[in-house]
Amino acid sequence: MKRSICVASLLLPLLSLACGDATASDTSGSKSDSPSGSAAISAPLQHPIGGAYEAALRVDLPERAPEEDTGLHNLYQLSDNILSGAEPDNEIALRLLSERGIKTILSVDGKAPDAETAAKYGMTYVHVPIQYRGLSTEETLQITKTFREQEGPFYVHCFHGKHRGPAAAALGRVALDGVPREQAIAEMRQWCGTSPKYEGLYATISQGVIPSATDTEGYEFDFPSALPLDGFAGYMVEISRPYDRIKEMAKRKWQVNPDHPDLDPVNEAAVLALLLERAPELEELADYDDQFRTWMAESVPQSKTLHESLVTARETGDWTAAEAALDQLSANCNACHKAHRN
Repeated sequence: MKRSICVASLLLPLLSLACGDATASDTSGSKSDSPSGSAAISAPLQHPIGGAYEAALRVDLPERAPEEDTGLHNLYQLSDNILSGAEPDNEIALRLLSERGIKTILSVDGKAPDAETAAKYGMTYVHVPIQYRGLSTEETLQITKTFREQEGPFYVHCFHGKHRGPAAAALGRVALDGVPREQAIAEMRQWCGTSPKYEGLYATISQGVIPSATDTEGYEFDFPSALPLDGFAGYMVEISRPYDRIKEMAKRKWQVNPDHPDLDPVNEAAVLALLLERAPELEELADYDDQFRTWMAESVPQSKTLHESLVTARETGDWTAAEAALDQLSANCNACHKAHRN
């Protein structure tokens, strides 16, 4: 069965919420008696002057430095329910999360999580990759449903734990903890350090439609530990994102793009390699000729070499091998595109 009912069927109740219905507002921060243990949702902020990022200063938070532990970075305990941070580096980090009482880990990064090791320590992974531009209606439903229906406490992470992860955690703060939206975006900016370059993430929380408990109860979602591939066309779209980002970083001589401060070539290469390795799972691959399947097969070791070269380059500062690996993979992709694109 599909993991969603028709999203259009949710628009009417969600639109009423977007209009700021006073009955949906509760700025007390307390839990309500609504289904699934959810809290009342505060009304959207009305056209904040200077945008949602500026509205994140309406609540003045005390200064707080992030916690650091073995394999865990940028940790912020936002509530008893929600801990936000970076991707766990290793098994020790997952064990430490378990010792802190975490039951569900929500990853919004593109890379498939280490769900098997997490399960070893009694934790469940849910994977909902999101973009930096903000959350779609479906992603908002999936994340909100996760907070309401999976067992907490929750650890929410992206890669560095500064932008996408805090936005997802802020959604939980509003929908699960019942805090006002001003509080949630203040935590994103003043504690987690979410960049002003990602206004869309702030706007999703401050003004976006956050589904009600009834909406999420009626939405079918199987809480995947790794996002399943969705047909060959969707698969190629997913591949193009990390590939294009890596090429853009190479053009900048691997320097951080101030307009996209959270992009990391090593992480993007890991995502790309994983996607290419999973290509054989797609039944549609059998519909293509032998040459196409050869190109796809060759891209797997090429992408892994690229990832390994980038790991080494980050340690040594010598990007020569990484650039050669990218050139080899690009030549393969270009040949395939010339023959098959469109």
